[in-house]
Amino acid sequence: MTIKKILTEPNKLLREISKPVDKVGIEEQKLMDDMLDTMYDAKGIGLAAIQIGIPKRIIVMDICREENKKEPMFFVNPVIKNKNPEKSIYEEGCLSVPNQFAEIERPSKCEVEYLNYDGEKKILKAEGLLATCIQHEMDHLEGVLFIDYLSKLKKSMIIKKLSKNKPDRIVV
Repeated sequence: MTIKKILTEPNKLLREISKPVDKVGIEEQKLMDDMLDTMYDAKGIGLAAIQIGIPKRIIVMDICREENKKEPMFFVNPVIKNKNPEKSIYEEGCLSVPNQFAEIERPSKCEVEYLNYDGEKKILKAEGLLATCIQHEMDHLEGVLFIDYLSKLKKSMIIKKLSKNKPDRIVV
């Protein structure tokens, strides 16, 4: 298993729409294992494949808050079937938008259909943090970041701050 580099905004790849996975095989399972290691290493609770530069519709998550306990979840080709009209607000952050947080309003519950780690079709009814995390990660599959829900001013301030912190930036 390998820890991959997480892309950070601004990066064109993060704005790509991810492609569906034909079948869950050994290659996809290795990718999910690497994604999970990368997410744990970065102290995150969710990661989409596009965040490590791979435009596939794959998400890994683990929202368990107990120390030394892991409850990984794998979502391949996830599709939200139902969203509750009732909303909830969580302060969101993102491994691709480091050290930036904002309160984002999303449906409080959703139902998602997906393939699991073994390629089996599943349906999950999610609420609370799990529902928020699924929706956040699924946005990545569409090239959307949580900062896209903010005002233009707040979003541009965050992007400007992130651009200044890019290690590969050349100052002449």
